[in-house]
Amino acid sequence: METDSRGRECMNRQHIALIPAAGVGTRFGAGKPKQYVEINGKTVLQHTIEIFEQHPRIDLIAVILSPEDSVFQTALSEKVRVFRVGGASRAETVRNGVSVLLEQGLAEAQDNILVHDAARCCLPSEALTRLLDEAEESNEGGILAIPVADTLKRSDGSHHIDETVARVGLWQAQTPQLFQTALLHRALSAEDLSGITDEASAVEKLGVQPLLVQGDTRNLKLTLPQDEFIVRLLLQAV
Repeated sequence: METDSRGRECMNRQHIALIPAAGVGTRFGAGKPKQYVEINGKTVLQHTIEIFEQHPRIDLIAVILSPEDSVFQTALSEKVRVFRVGGASRAETVRNGVSVLLEQGLAEAQDNILVHDAARCCLPSEALTRLLDEAEESNEGGILAIPVADTLKRSDGSHHIDETVARVGLWQAQTPQLFQTALLHRALSAEDLSGITDEASAVEKLGVQPLLVQGDTRNLKLTLPQDEFIVRLLLQAV
């Protein structure tokens, strides 16, 4: 047994960052997958990988690419492994990634896997540390998230307001999302993954309630073209 940063006894677990990077990013509209957009001389994916490379508590980084990916050229450290087993959806890509880690003996059942969006390249180190501190020993796992701050409106389907949605208790999910390997593997083993929008939603279907860990507004996901301006500013400020 070891002790964590708070002096608590904890199991010897690996912390494995799993980055699904097999998507095509059609909403971003750059003519290439958004993880390969260059910002400040590096691709978005390279910025994201470096966040985990530089964190002392991350033992391994698994980057999951599409088998047809011909763009990836990022220089890799010994911490990083690349697997071309991406699927048709994010959930399939993560499932395939977890499976290959288990098959190759790179992950054990009790190890923690932190699934992180390739397009969230501004994750602050302190937010990652906070997730590890609060969720690394949780059987339910945990995710970074921020309480919803804006007023929410539900549409009637024709661009008119149907109602105002109470935001009390509502959180906006971010990544990383941390789960023990065995739990994540079981959650993603369902035949139908069509309704799975993130790893937490898959785990929730098992009746598990993951922890909500305070995230960070800087942990922005590059989704739309206008996001690039904000991401550039955030990366320059690091």
